[in-house]
Amino acid sequence: MGRASDASREPRAASVIRQILSLADITVGGPQPWDIRVNDDRFYGRVLGGGALALGESYMDGWWDAESIDGFIERVLDARLETRVRRSRHAIVAALRWRLANPQGRRRAWEVGRRHYDVGNDLFALMLDGRMVYSCGYWRDAQSLDAAQEAKLDLICRKLELEPGMRLLDIGCGWGSLLQYAAEHYGVSGTGVTVSAEQAELATDRCHGLPIDIRLQDYRSVTGEYDRIASVGMAEHVGWRNYGEYMRTAHRVLKPGGLFLLHTIGSNVSARSGDPWLERYIFPNSMLPSVAQLASAAEPFFVVEDLHGFGPDYDRTLLAWEARFREGWPAIADRYDEQFYRMWRYYLLSSAAGFRVRHVQLWQFLLSKQPHRKAGPREL
Repeated sequence: MGRASDASREPRAASVIRQILSLADITVGGPQPWDIRVNDDRFYGRVLGGGALALGESYMDGWWDAESIDGFIERVLDARLETRVRRSRHAIVAALRWRLANPQGRRRAWEVGRRHYDVGNDLFALMLDGRMVYSCGYWRDAQSLDAAQEAKLDLICRKLELEPGMRLLDIGCGWGSLLQYAAEHYGVSGTGVTVSAEQAELATDRCHGLPIDIRLQDYRSVTGEYDRIASVGMAEHVGWRNYGEYMRTAHRVLKPGGLFLLHTIGSNVSARSGDPWLERYIFPNSMLPSVAQLASAAEPFFVVEDLHGFGPDYDRTLLAWEARFREGWPAIADRYDEQFYRMWRYYLLSSAAGFRVRHVQLWQFLLSKQPHRKAGPREL
């Protein structure tokens, strides 16, 4: 009886989903690269009842395909199709959890390290540039991923006005790329903290012989005193309940007159929950801050010296990562599975589409700790 009822709903769901997709110029079985091919008719009912989460999950399960995943998601986001289907029960429960609990508290802060950044250094080495920089490249004068990432690292160092002998703290240091670059090119020493055991081990190896200390540590436990602080791609894991503590920690360990560069993906709106598919499969307990949320948290502690947005550069960065991942997949396919391959491509390409339509942004905040800083930052 249940199966018959489910079957009877499929034609109606198919009609509704096809009509919704047509609002974004997407045709099921159409000739355009952003049109989709439905491989399992259960796709329609699943997406109609589960929204964005179900769309991503059904792609992982092979229920639909498109020649251009990012082109498809670009049109879905541009037409705001997510407002025309129901939110999944998981998304509703997750949003309530975010409002009632603190998913990025000290105990849970380690989960993203275990589930995402520890997934395998082989994967990240294959996908990223030679320095293993896992954040947006700066493409203004660059023609390759390696050049864009080196330009971004140098931009950060110049904004921080690094000089030989300074101590730099990198909150969320990844595989140590910024600290290594700053030590080699600007003569600084420094400390990096990460919640990923895999990152900490490889970063220590990559920074061997340099005055760099890599620690497996939550940012709230940082001690010492630093001339400069950078935090690149970390604020996305802090959470709205903790922005104040994040800023307070940076203020506590930064010398008076020092500079703090905060590089983060951001949201156009001040949300209190994350994307349900990304939060479930890619970055657990993650959410994107808004300018208003970060500025409000910074207000008691810092002066905002500069705010630089270059979100469109992330579209190009993500496409470069996806191309490297897809081309290099045969080398690591025996250690992952087909569902992981589809999940990872969906993550990279749907994220690229989000930046392309300005659904999400990329910002660099330059903050200064008063007093003892009378002049603004140098012109770059």
